Amino acid sequence: MHVLHVVGARPNFMKAAPVVRALASLKNIHQTIVHTGQHYDPNMSDVFFRELEIPQPDVNLGVGSASHARQTADIIARFEPVVLERKPDLVLVYGDVNSTVAAALVCSKLLIAVGHVEAGLRSRDRTMPEEINRLLTDQISDFLFTPSQDGNENLLHEGIAPEKIFLVGNVMIDTLVRLLPKSEQYRPAGAQSKYVLVTLHRPSNVDDLPWLQQMLGTLAHISKDLTVVFPVHPRTRQRIAQLEHQAVNNGCLQLVDPKPYLEFLALQRDATVVITDSGGIQEETTFLGVPCLTIRENTERPITLTMGTNTLVGRDIKRLEKEVERTLAGASRQARPLPLWDGHAAERIAAIISNSAVMCRGSSGL
Repeated sequence: MHVLHVVGARPNFMKAAPVVRALASLKNIHQTIVHTGQHYDPNMSDVFFRELEIPQPDVNLGVGSASHARQTADIIARFEPVVLERKPDLVLVYGDVNSTVAAALVCSKLLIAVGHVEAGLRSRDRTMPEEINRLLTDQISDFLFTPSQDGNENLLHEGIAPEKIFLVGNVMIDTLVRLLPKSEQYRPAGAQSKYVLVTLHRPSNVDDLPWLQQMLGTLAHISKDLTVVFPVHPRTRQRIAQLEHQAVNNGCLQLVDPKPYLEFLALQRDATVVITDSGGIQEETTFLGVPCLTIRENTERPITLTMGTNTLVGRDIKRLEKEVERTLAGASRQARPLPLWDGHAAERIAAIISNSAVMCRGSSGL
């Protein structure tokens, strides 16, 4: 059986790594990795392959940055010849980026089975490009691997056949569990006991320059009491360069380059509080028991709110300041163990793939 993995952005690598490893342990499984090049900065891509111990991609489509429409179209155009040449039995796509939906569309047209890892997540906000990607990918996938029960419920509500849905757990947590011990070497000796870790990358936040200016001023204010470490996404750094710099000239507000996975994991595990607009970080902080304040009006990961350490603060910067104060006062959420977030989700996916009698849409009628 030939399984082809499609990855394109930093979160995809963390999700694909344990699945590639789990499938490699099975007999008669041949694997191909296609990197679309959606993330092309070495700090956002190449180093992740090394740290996560993923084999180097067999194919790199090199699409680079562009508008959503152009990027999706480029991936479709460049991916189709690869599929026609390689003839996989199953294509696995991950998460909710443009690479995910583009690859799924190509395979759907060519009658090649698609498995969506991290299926069923919904923010119910169609202004988010990722939400459109999730909805479309799930409708045309044959195997829907969900991280939590709410994903199953969403898919059933949307009319997905129950036999296509598999609750397997969270593959990102597989990677975290495996590499958490290795992150120990990146915990600096004698580091300051309290600090805030910040990530911001969503266009709805960082492209709003007046809001971003205010956010930087708030982070500078917070940094008067404790250090703020802010690994800056390339898009965010471009926007900051357009602003006046007075708000960030503060020694305790550290604007640093994006961190490789192990270094960032070390930062997360020891943070007093994490401020983010990322989806995956909401999950990782919940598993680590670290308070998380999410700068979004909604989340496709509601389990991090009901059972985890996550709090939605929207884009209300004043509320953010209050929540930071509450967290420092010890009023943060406490996480509970999440079902199947145990480091073995990828093994469940591999078992389902191995045990599936029919992998080809053309013969199964899927």
